[in-house]
Amino acid sequence: MPLKMSPFGCWGLPAALLALFCCPGSGETFEVHMYPEQLVVESGESTLINCSTSCALPDTSGLETTLTKTLVASGTQWKQYLVSNVSQDTIIYCYFTCFRKQKLKSLNVSVFYPPKEVLLKLKPTRVAVGGSFTIECWVPNVAPLETLTLTLLRGKEAMHNKTFRTMALAPQEATVTHNATAHKEDGRHNFSCRADLDLRSLGGDIIHGVSEPQTLKVYEPMPDNQMVVIITVVSVLLFLFVTSILLCFVFGQHWRQRQMGAYRVQGA
Repeated sequence: MPLKMSPFGCWGLPAALLALFCCPGSGETFEVHMYPEQLVVESGESTLINCSTSCALPDTSGLETTLTKTLVASGTQWKQYLVSNVSQDTIIYCYFTCFRKQKLKSLNVSVFYPPKEVLLKLKPTRVAVGGSFTIECWVPNVAPLETLTLTLLRGKEAMHNKTFRTMALAPQEATVTHNATAHKEDGRHNFSCRADLDLRSLGGDIIHGVSEPQTLKVYEPMPDNQMVVIITVVSVLLFLFVTSILLCFVFGQHWRQRQMGAYRVQGA
């Protein structure tokens, strides 16, 4: 007896595939991604953030943040936002809804204040060989402080550096001071201060700042015997000067007396 074909036999497989696609089971999964995965932004600046998903046809999507956001471009599986006026550390969320499920992805945003102004001062600016002088460097309004290193330079040689460990989010002033002994060759080099804000652990780069170069005037101290000779010469010159004044005074008085005597004789 011949087998009878089901009236749905020709359409059974396509119908099953269509049902699987349109009505996915509860086991369907998808992923949500954000780019960049880490973000560090200069205070007050704007940045672009991309949200994407592996879901072929997401139902809804968006970006959750307290900052000002603008959708600048989009596709079926992605969206690009411009986030403006980033002024403090925050967390931004990207979400997609697919297969009646919603998934979130978070992005930590860190704010930094670059070392725009690096200042250097030498005290004193003129010193004898073997004498002491102080190098002071400071950077106002920089953050985060724990990623900052200040390096004092003599020419290209690093004399001293300081890495800060303070966990401070608000911008602060960073200062480093170093006491040094003057050498003869110091007068032939420029002194400067370099600030390095290392943001690589936060997803950024190293931000550099350098002070204006300063020069140190170094002179040879005068030997003791030469100082004695100078003091002796100055003393002799001073003695001769005072003696000449006294002689002038004595001769002046003598001449005046002679003149007075002459007038008296004529009057008699």
